Amino acid sequence: MEQLSLFDADHNNHQKNQSKEYFPGAGGSREIVPLAQRMRPESVDEIAGQQHLLGPGKLLRRLIETDQISSMIFWGPPGVGKTTIASVIAETTHSNFVNFSAVTSGIKEIKEVMAEAEASRRRGVRTVLFVDEIHRFNKAQQDAFLPYVERGSITLIGATTENPSFEINAALLSRCKVFVLKALTADEIMKLLKRALTSPKGLGHLVIDIDDELLYAIATFANGDARTALGTLEMAVMNGEMTLEKTIVTKEIVEQVTSRKSLLYDKGGEEHYNIISALHKSMRNSDPDAAVYWLARMLEAGEEPLYVARRVIRFASEDVGLADPQALPLAVAAYQACHYIGMPECTVNLTQAVIYMAMAPKSNACEVAYMEAAKDAQESMAEPVPLHIRNAPTKLMEDLDYGKGYEYAHNYEEKMTKMKCLPESLDGKEYYRPYGLGREKEFRTRLEEIKEFKKA
Repeated sequence: MEQLSLFDADHNNHQKNQSKEYFPGAGGSREIVPLAQRMRPESVDEIAGQQHLLGPGKLLRRLIETDQISSMIFWGPPGVGKTTIASVIAETTHSNFVNFSAVTSGIKEIKEVMAEAEASRRRGVRTVLFVDEIHRFNKAQQDAFLPYVERGSITLIGATTENPSFEINAALLSRCKVFVLKALTADEIMKLLKRALTSPKGLGHLVIDIDDELLYAIATFANGDARTALGTLEMAVMNGEMTLEKTIVTKEIVEQVTSRKSLLYDKGGEEHYNIISALHKSMRNSDPDAAVYWLARMLEAGEEPLYVARRVIRFASEDVGLADPQALPLAVAAYQACHYIGMPECTVNLTQAVIYMAMAPKSNACEVAYMEAAKDAQESMAEPVPLHIRNAPTKLMEDLDYGKGYEYAHNYEEKMTKMKCLPESLDGKEYYRPYGLGREKEFRTRLEEIKEFKKA
């Protein structure tokens, strides 16, 4: 594979040699290459996460393995593998591969690379151009790529943390396939950290004593960013307590390198469920102070804010319900806020939602109604829908009495009728029984009026 570069061959050789240098003392080198760089995957199978794109049979994996790379944009948060996937493509493609940065390059550099790519095209050689942080290019700079992409002189691969719909020219974007990369889960980062501890490229030349719970604390602290996780692990090891036999990484060291107290708990274990239970029950018991405390315990330990937001949405209907109909839209708004702005800014959005839920009047009438209806739906005979409330879109259905006897509520002064809508075996069954707190007091009065009308 031929490598095109704006730099001389000596520089390229130095970079290749440097990638094999580890900590001082490993092989005698005095140069330090960051752990994240040393652990950069060299094959698709080594890439952490992104199984929706790189799993067996997935599109991006097939494109890489068959060397059928087309112009594409990698969109995702920092540290999730955009540059890593590009480097794997560089190792596997039989095209010229040019690594280009939007931070340090301008129109002049673009034209130089395009001239080399055009010359290669005439020789029958493809050029794959990787542009990191492509959103940093202005419209004129992005437009400079367009004719070369259209002629096939280059296959463009752009990486961006910003929404391509807003940051990439429409003409250029229409010629690229957008692949959305996801933040790594704590479990995926955990596997990456363990591999770094044993790999000869990473820290395998050292004997390191670090508990899994501390590794998990680093994984959750990284918030989906593999580069941050590896950098944090490297810092923790460099500051570990050294003995003749090993390097010991303690809880105190992890707390120092993460610049915050490590609230250690297994996101899939008992303590995780204990704390979310404490949050839920504090809100149910109308205790805003306790609710905010348990919220903080979860978020500061690295819990995914969208997980908490989903639980608050559930609470809004399960424990508040129609006692305060505004609880549900507020909970959904909090979820959207978490999605839009992320941590740590969204902590105040979740706090607002949690306090609101704790202070709201409570009613579980909606949940009770559904649970009782679900029990009947599962256990009672599955009776057919009464004919008078069936739809009759065809003549045959009309002839079979579908819709016969239906009473259209809007044709009546009271906007309701005495028509029965439950199956015959459940006639008179009551599921929704409002308790009379908050707005449900109004609903209970209204429901009593409805029942009186239908009995009369």
